[in-house]
Amino acid sequence: MSPAPDTAQREAARNLEVMKRVREVEDTILARAPEHDLEPSLDRVRAVMDLLGEPQRSFPVIHLTGTNGKTSTTRIIESILRELGLATGRFTSPHLHTMRERIAIAGEPIAAEKFLAAYDDIAPFVEIVDARSAAEGQPRMTFFEVLVCLAYAAFADAPVDVAVVEVGMGGSWDATNVADGVVSVVTPIDIDHIHFLGSTREDIATEKSGIIKADAITLSAIQEPEVAQILIDRSEEVGARILFEGNDFGVTGLDVAVGGQQFAVRGLAAAYDDLFLPLHGTHQVHNAALAIAAVEAFVGGGEQPLDPDVLRAGLEGASSPGRLEIVRRSPTVIVDAAHNPHGARALAAALRESFAFGKLVGVIAILKDKDATEMLETLEPVLDEIVVTRTTSSRAMPPVELGQLAGEIFGEHRVYVLDELPDALDRAAELADEGGVGGGVVATGSVVTAAEVRMLLGVTSA
Repeated sequence: MSPAPDTAQREAARNLEVMKRVREVEDTILARAPEHDLEPSLDRVRAVMDLLGEPQRSFPVIHLTGTNGKTSTTRIIESILRELGLATGRFTSPHLHTMRERIAIAGEPIAAEKFLAAYDDIAPFVEIVDARSAAEGQPRMTFFEVLVCLAYAAFADAPVDVAVVEVGMGGSWDATNVADGVVSVVTPIDIDHIHFLGSTREDIATEKSGIIKADAITLSAIQEPEVAQILIDRSEEVGARILFEGNDFGVTGLDVAVGGQQFAVRGLAAAYDDLFLPLHGTHQVHNAALAIAAVEAFVGGGEQPLDPDVLRAGLEGASSPGRLEIVRRSPTVIVDAAHNPHGARALAAALRESFAFGKLVGVIAILKDKDATEMLETLEPVLDEIVVTRTTSSRAMPPVELGQLAGEIFGEHRVYVLDELPDALDRAAELADEGGVGGGVVATGSVVTAAEVRMLLGVTSA
């Protein structure tokens, strides 16, 4: 039965007011220092957590770090845990369309009213810590720090049985690290965010290893030897158990399938065959193997096999918006959030393995603090032509500058430069169509690129 007209009108008005306040709160949080302009310290977040009664201690945490694959692995872990019947919280970053995507409860972005309730709970304490910082000549809390506090408060209030938490950047001083993960997950480590994490894999690994805590079980992807040794040393230092893909668990079979990949895994406690993952790219199957091991570690210390049917359902329900995601057909348009050379390598490999385009055109928009040259060199062999452009981000590399780099790598006859992303997307579709049946477009270069192309094509859920 539909609500009475006056009741429906009141409900609609109330929803409008709620969403208006959500936008106001989001604007208030966004007015703080952005996540790429962070202040390396746990002091401010820890102070808010202490004032709130340490909500991050009220649920166990599976904590993830790494350079690439964190978000996908987080989402796969959470999907399996949910299929096991656990009440889950999930924290990821950055978001594609709305800040509330970062904080998911039971697999869905936090409801508007719960988002507001959590913000109202933490706001007075954030103000107290801001005032203390100002008195000491220190900066106020950043955008990301406030969101972490909001997430932990929301998870405690839900309540959740487990929170799967992705770091924002780094590890030791990442705001999420006020929680102690009972399971730590390290995805592949490579060079990125050098201004904050250091210019070598060793520096970056040392920082990221800070999420490994005493008595935890740590699962690591295949790493370069020097990175693996740093993770081993950290585990020995704090008394954690560490297990590596390739030695203790891993992928044992893989075939491309319609809409994804069919694969098999040797887990920590059992072997699992006939698995399907609705995501493209070999790297996603390795993310899934890491996720399966993490779930085994969490629910049975790595000694209790998962129910194969439950595992299959959890994997089949996994999604990773903005990661090799098909958002349009005719021509096919794929968006991918690759934003560094490691991500570009994974994207190039996936395009070779999972797709057979007659002609593939890239829409490329990269942030100016990224290694655009190596990304373009990596993508050049798999793209027939590219259209370089920019997103609305203030950090976007100017199209003319990016076009000059691209011309040196692709040759000027394969490069088009357009200042506006909508125009670039249209031009890329035209170029793909010129290749006849089987033409495609891939839009990549940053999370912002993936998000804005999704929006242009009418895809706004994540």
